[in-house]
Amino acid sequence: MPSASRFRRPAPLRDLGRLVAGADYPFPPPRPGSRWARTRPWLVPPGLVVIVALTAGGAAYLQTQRDLSVEIATLLSLSGTAPLLFVFWRPVIAWRFAYAGTFIGALWVERENGDWPWNPVQVLVLLLVFGVVSARATGGTALWVALLMAIPCFRFTPDNNAFVVWLLFLVVIVLGDQVRRRTRAQQSLEVQEEITDLARAQRAVLEERARIAREMHDVVAHHMSMIAVRAETAPYRLAELPGPARDEFTAIADAARETLADMRRLLGVLRTSRPDDPQLTPQPTLADLPTLIATASRAGMPVTLETDEIEPAPPEPVSLAAYRIVQEAVANAGRHAPGAVVRVTVFPENGALRVTVANGPAPAGSTSLSPAGSGHGLMGMRERAQALGGTFVAMPSRGGFEVSATLPLAVEVP
Repeated sequence: MPSASRFRRPAPLRDLGRLVAGADYPFPPPRPGSRWARTRPWLVPPGLVVIVALTAGGAAYLQTQRDLSVEIATLLSLSGTAPLLFVFWRPVIAWRFAYAGTFIGALWVERENGDWPWNPVQVLVLLLVFGVVSARATGGTALWVALLMAIPCFRFTPDNNAFVVWLLFLVVIVLGDQVRRRTRAQQSLEVQEEITDLARAQRAVLEERARIAREMHDVVAHHMSMIAVRAETAPYRLAELPGPARDEFTAIADAARETLADMRRLLGVLRTSRPDDPQLTPQPTLADLPTLIATASRAGMPVTLETDEIEPAPPEPVSLAAYRIVQEAVANAGRHAPGAVVRVTVFPENGALRVTVANGPAPAGSTSLSPAGSGHGLMGMRERAQALGGTFVAMPSRGGFEVSATLPLAVEVP
């Protein structure tokens, strides 16, 4: 079966069809609040007055030169000035009126006597309309405007002036086309400048991310490595340590190693040039929550987990966000209310996943390990929930503190 492209009209015919009966090339609307948007309504009344005055001037010229009645002279003059109503709104429509006016305005002209077919006002309007159309439309459309204008020029104007008149219109059309090309070139240059500015901003962001990654690697990772090494070697350096203390040092060393692994993954994300690069290492999910709770319990936190089987399994972004919220909330409870009972619940609810972490009051005599928190943990949990279209609430509750997040399960996976 022949493809549709074989029956597509050639470009010149498409330009002609659009010029005669196709879509216009309207001017873009002014930016709201701009000076032009505020001034344009005030220009309409004086513009109408100018059109009326030009029509009257053209009619007076036709009465004098062709000895026409007032009614006929006014109608002929109006056929030449009517395009002014559309030229700065719908230029192609204005051209259609103007081109028809070249034939209407030539009525009652005795060409044999060398009479001029159009009054001076109509000629000025024609030049304006043709220039505006050429500046707004395509080059092919401007070429058709020039070719079609040759018909009334060689048909109605005196033989010795026909070519000069058509050449005058041709010059205006060429100038309008040059204005269009220059405008397009300036717009392309502005787009390129915007792209360059965007690339420069992206490069600055990448450089800042690389700097942060270097600082984290050189400072935080170094200290975490030292903690892991000292915790691992403590049982050998301190031979009199009891068994529970050795187990505690081993747990500290394991936690430090896991933290280092997570930090290396984070450094990889910071250093990548594409934020949407796929993760090459597995991310934790809801299935890893029991391990997280068990680790917190071994560290001495009285924490419990209540959950139910979720079918179907939540999307990966939801599962990861739920895990990170529980992880941060449990860590906050351990820092700010050491020894307090922590209760973690994860249940589906009305097409969403509800995650709640609540801790009771800290036991008497306990001291907060981080009395002056920065609030970044709560901010991060809120951002994770809102990024998925969910909600997040953090507030005091029953002498302790509670965080609750609702994560929609209908999240599109990219």
